[in-house]
Amino acid sequence: MNLTKQQLAQALFEQHTTRAHFSTLRSAGKVLDTAAAYDVQDELVALLRKARNADVAGYKIGLTSTAMQTMCGIDKPVFGRILSDQVYRSGTRVDLKRYVHLGLEFEIAVKLGSDIVPNGTPLSTADIAACTAAICPALELVDDRHAEYSTLDAGSLIADNAWNAGVVLADWQPLPGEFSVRQGRVFSQDPQTETGAVDYRHVLASVAWLAEELASRGSHLRAGEIVMTGSVVRTRFPVEGEVWHYEVDGLGTNGVNCAQEGT
Repeated sequence: MNLTKQQLAQALFEQHTTRAHFSTLRSAGKVLDTAAAYDVQDELVALLRKARNADVAGYKIGLTSTAMQTMCGIDKPVFGRILSDQVYRSGTRVDLKRYVHLGLEFEIAVKLGSDIVPNGTPLSTADIAACTAAICPALELVDDRHAEYSTLDAGSLIADNAWNAGVVLADWQPLPGEFSVRQGRVFSQDPQTETGAVDYRHVLASVAWLAEELASRGSHLRAGEIVMTGSVVRTRFPVEGEVWHYEVDGLGTNGVNCAQEGT
């Protein structure tokens, strides 16, 4: 059956409402191409905004690293929208029962101080830096709904708003004047810590990629919007009772509490 983008979006919306496990999308038996997948995402986000009385607060970029692309079997970045009712502050309590299968990704968030409207020439890191109001360590909440990664395709991921289920933001800080590589550390109660490189040049290049992708679809980044720029370590899937921390040299600490209310 050759389903319309509205029908595909409605099917996704109903999957979220019924907490169904993720399944790949097909139209007329075919994988969605990138353009069609973003059209479905547009429709799904419109349904979510109406149901939740929410605005678009910004964007998430996913699969910016080779490791994450390999994990998902997809060879290019993707983007999705962040809705305003799912923007949280560091230390927030996350109720795992609200999600089908929650993952945590550890990133740098960028808050824009001005619009970014590409003019046809490649955007440089200096261009993006000039439009950046602040940055902070940030966690993205992703709900993969128990997806089967071995059969995941880019179109299905894109259409499902790249699995964004919210963001957790630390205090905003100025973008450093020099773009040296910093170290990010992720840990929970387990004393074992995983480290990852935080390269601000990569952060700004990710925003440039997004700006150009949006421009190709007749849109642009706006002042005040948040951009999540991709995970610096592997995704974690928390269990009840865990507290996760993420700290970046010179930028601060963020965290979420996955304990039950009252514990």
